[in-house]
Amino acid sequence: MSVQVIGDEAEKIARIQVVSFYVGNEEYALEIHGVQEIIRLQDMTRVPKTPPSLSGVINLRGQIVPVIDVRARLGMSARDSGGDPRIVVVTHSGKTVGLVVDRMSEVLWVAESCLLPPPVTSSTHGHHEMIEQVAKLGERLLIFLNLEKVLGADVARTS
Repeated sequence: MSVQVIGDEAEKIARIQVVSFYVGNEEYALEIHGVQEIIRLQDMTRVPKTPPSLSGVINLRGQIVPVIDVRARLGMSARDSGGDPRIVVVTHSGKTVGLVVDRMSEVLWVAESCLLPPPVTSSTHGHHEMIEQVAKLGERLLIFLNLEKVLGADVARTS
């Protein structure tokens, strides 16, 4: 992964560093300060009576970490067996959680002036609530996930 500066480079103070990744054909992002590490997809232990979006748990250096399938959380179809999926390990509200994504993109700086509020939608599925904001980077759109909404009840059930 490379590190790039996107947006008005003169805005050195008003920018955020993000990790971007793909889920399906869409590019998503999380602010880097919440990302602990990125690891290869590994075997998981399923937890009985948990939602389908909770892929299972992994043992990460002695810590049991729940892993959420972002595709399932966003209501997308199952991933093909190919590709280069990764687990983005994040820390949020004192909890460590893994997020399965289809593939990583890059680490980049985004000028705050490029950030827009999430689009208003009449979706009945509620997935739009998982979008915190969108960055317009030329012709490229980067969708920022609301980590609290993505983690939701899945994490609470494993705690």
